[in-house]
Amino acid sequence: MESVAAFSGSLPGQMLLAIGQTVVVVCVCFDMVRALSVPRSHRRYLASTVFRTLAIPSVIVNGLTVLIALVLWSWIDVVMGMFVLVAIIFRLHHDKDEDNWWKGKGKKLARWARRQFAGRTAAAPAMG
Repeated sequence: MESVAAFSGSLPGQMLLAIGQTVVVVCVCFDMVRALSVPRSHRRYLASTVFRTLAIPSVIVNGLTVLIALVLWSWIDVVMGMFVLVAIIFRLHHDKDEDNWWKGKGKKLARWARRQFAGRTAAAPAMG
């Protein structure tokens, strides 16, 4: 745990945390744009796509930030970080019927992965 605290206090750790928090802020801003846009508009489609793309990295980064705050015994940071974490997860799971680029991609990506990782069945040359 001391190594986590030491890394979070170093310059590279601070840079990574700042980049991560920027991703979280951008994710939340695009969620706000999505909430305020007209349904079935191009603006809402783009905002929903960006939000869905950045939501999982935002949850991971915010979880790490909460862990660091927990190690440093900064309870107010833990509470605020958990609030943002729960809000992002709630918003991610709340509106499932949104139209975005990722809609329907799960099955397509799974099919592609199966084809890529399937054993290659090539006919062996006849030995004679």
